Amino acid sequence: MEHAFTNDLIHESSPYLLQHAHNPVDWKPWNPEVLELAKKQNKPILISIGYAACHWCHVMEEECFEDPEVAQLMNAHFINIKIDREERPDVDQIYMDALQLLTGRGGWPLNVVAMPDGKPFWGATYLPKDQWMSALTQLAELYKSDPGKIQEYAQKLTQGVHAMQLLNSPSSEQLTMGQLDALVEDWTQYFDPFLGGYKRAPKFMMPNNLDFLMHYGFAQEDQAILAYVDNTLTRMAYGGIFDALAGGFSRYSVDTKWHVPHFEKMLYDNGQLISLYARAFGRSKNALYKETVEQSIAFVETELKASTGGYFSSLDADSLNEKGELEEGAYYVWKEDQLRELLNEDFDLFTQYYNINSYGFWEEENYVLIRDKSDEEIASQFEISKEELHKVIARCKEVLIKTRNLRPRPRLDDKILTSWNALYLQGLIDAGRYLKREDYLELAALLAEFIEGHLRREDGGLFRNFKNNKASIPAFLEDYAALIEAYLGLYEVSSEMRWLNRAQELCTYCLEYFSTEEQDLFYYTEASQQELIRRSIETSDNVISASNSMMFLNLKKLSKIRPQQGYAQRASQMQLRVQELLKQHAQGHANWLHGVLYDTQAFYEIAVVGPQAKETAEDLLAEYRPNSFLVWKSSENQSDLALFQNRWLDETTLIYVCQEGSCQLPVENPLEALNQMN
Repeated sequence: MEHAFTNDLIHESSPYLLQHAHNPVDWKPWNPEVLELAKKQNKPILISIGYAACHWCHVMEEECFEDPEVAQLMNAHFINIKIDREERPDVDQIYMDALQLLTGRGGWPLNVVAMPDGKPFWGATYLPKDQWMSALTQLAELYKSDPGKIQEYAQKLTQGVHAMQLLNSPSSEQLTMGQLDALVEDWTQYFDPFLGGYKRAPKFMMPNNLDFLMHYGFAQEDQAILAYVDNTLTRMAYGGIFDALAGGFSRYSVDTKWHVPHFEKMLYDNGQLISLYARAFGRSKNALYKETVEQSIAFVETELKASTGGYFSSLDADSLNEKGELEEGAYYVWKEDQLRELLNEDFDLFTQYYNINSYGFWEEENYVLIRDKSDEEIASQFEISKEELHKVIARCKEVLIKTRNLRPRPRLDDKILTSWNALYLQGLIDAGRYLKREDYLELAALLAEFIEGHLRREDGGLFRNFKNNKASIPAFLEDYAALIEAYLGLYEVSSEMRWLNRAQELCTYCLEYFSTEEQDLFYYTEASQQELIRRSIETSDNVISASNSMMFLNLKKLSKIRPQQGYAQRASQMQLRVQELLKQHAQGHANWLHGVLYDTQAFYEIAVVGPQAKETAEDLLAEYRPNSFLVWKSSENQSDLALFQNRWLDETTLIYVCQEGSCQLPVENPLEALNQMN
């Protein structure tokens, strides 16, 4: 196919950048040479940031960036840079902070105009053509007529961007359990007790919030908190946000009942939610959670797995409708007459199960499948057994999946990102652990081998991305932190020392190349990476936990099994540095709060030693005990950890439940060990 226009993005590998490679806008990728070009030509830089699954990014491309008139204006007055936020979150963080200062809100597409040195002075998200052209015309004229004013404003805004990450001085004392109780009590006022999640729309799933609240409710035996978590998990699994036919979660729902999603499906959401539901199953043995884990893994394995062994990033929200036009959700929604024709005698039951009624109606005759009753309720209503109900629903799903598979599929973002793969790796580990599924652990081992084989640099560090058999961007702290956590989890389930050693190697790398001058927190970028207008420090837990909070918990866990390495002291320094932030906004720092429970509740190091260690460890690992780390060995020379020393017996497998290296009397039965932890 011949194209009227081709710009420099044609040489990139990101699907999002390649989508823009034939715009008439003279887009360039982010690199030092482009910034030098802006300085040489004395032009402001227009930085437009988005991602492949972003609906409004597509809309703005169609309305503005594909328009020759708009392109002429942009090309004449600006050096235009397109950035995939998923490849370059370091750049995105900085300009998102600038946009927040400028407008009080954020989002994508993120459009910022900056001086040739990268200092921003204007920003906006989606704008229609007329508003976009009007804004750019005024900016271009102002840049020429009063550059000093622009320079002064850019300088002040850049100072503001720096000030946004200034932290308080370290606190002198760690948070107490009483203080944590008060923070959680205040947090509960935001809970939606009926529909789950928070009392707002849109609703994001926030796995780290629910993971901490489950940990807190379990540790404190707080049944109200656990009931809230379970209600939220149930509502999310029932909702249209979860693909009832093929599994997998969309990014968020636009309403309060988890019904109509923003239909893009992201690897990072599904990886974290697989972990969350697996852990919830370990705690409750709720069959819905197990089913949700299995269906989500089936989705990822079917839709996002690369032939190379890694996993792709996302499926787009948009797909072609019956008219051949891109439409959000077109692949997933149903009309009542379609369902009636396809399901025949099963239609009435299906209608009740998935609410083909006012509750499940979306717009323009379209329904998004959503549940609001348990299997027991529906079975009772139709006077059939649960087994018969499951047969009918499975039969309906089979018919609908075959029909849906004939529709044009959502577009795929086929780049592979280290941190997102690490989050899915942790999901596979937790699924294998709590569901006792050896096949999931085998998938986890294969993924870890892929990461080591394709995303590891020669110096022992990591790459961020992989596409077309090539890795090109140095990794960020998020990549290291997520992978260290996954490797620690992989060591627990496999007892292979290579994963513990690799986790330590990556941790050492971070300590050397990412540490801040104060030697407590970590920068998002390593010292050798290209200099931006700010070297960011990420502390707030968002949909993905902050890279610093992940590193904090990694250090806490490593300190339990390698106590002589100084990890505990560094973790304590990190915790004291962010203490005031935790007090001000607990739900925005949920992942950090695990540390308070680690410190104020008993934390157990569990050592299983003997010829039957694997089977015994599997039983223990399947039980939800978040304040613990388990190590095991089934052969005498398998490990040199201090927890194993002088504890091998040829004929007997023993379990040692320890705290800070001090152990209770060994037992042989996992139930006895669990009782020692109670």
